Amino acid sequence: MPIDVFLALVTFACVMAFTPGPNNIMLAASGVNFGFARTVPHMVGVTIGFVVLMLSCGVGLGLIFAAVPVLQLALKIAGTLYMLWLAYRVATAHQGRDDDGGRVRPFTFWQAAAFQWINPKAVVAVLSALALYVRPGQEKQDLPVMLVVFGLVTAGSVATWAGFGVALRRFLRDPAHARLFNLAMALLLVASIVPMVV
Repeated sequence: MPIDVFLALVTFACVMAFTPGPNNIMLAASGVNFGFARTVPHMVGVTIGFVVLMLSCGVGLGLIFAAVPVLQLALKIAGTLYMLWLAYRVATAHQGRDDDGGRVRPFTFWQAAAFQWINPKAVVAVLSALALYVRPGQEKQDLPVMLVVFGLVTAGSVATWAGFGVALRRFLRDPAHARLFNLAMALLLVASIVPMVV
């Protein structure tokens, strides 16, 4: 991969990974509500799930999405409904407890990994990256580079956003402040859906 293409790929990966989106908003909320250590499976699930999604699309699944537009519509509907449910869960979470006083848990590895397949931002990022940075006839050289770049950048992003949430914990010890934070994160999660479904 030429250096100019590689640098453009790294820039694209950083922009896609570090900007607010469903994963980052949920990771910040998880950091606040559960702490860094309990958020690690969520972080690892996002990173590996995203790389597996990219690998799958890179070896042919992306062609299916492009050839069958109804799958894209189904993805948007399923992703939107699931993210609305997640927004509700984030809004009602409070330092690891839900509104009924029952114990709520952070995302597991498998939940976070599976979420990448219905996360519109992740799917758009993968399909865009493959279209922009995999050169025709150079797939065997470019795809592994892309997987490593996105894997490393995603790992850095998820750790940063979860760490940001953990850093806010001390400022959110007041239950009223914590509730406002969770509500704000839920509203941001809903807002992050809009550009991807319109």
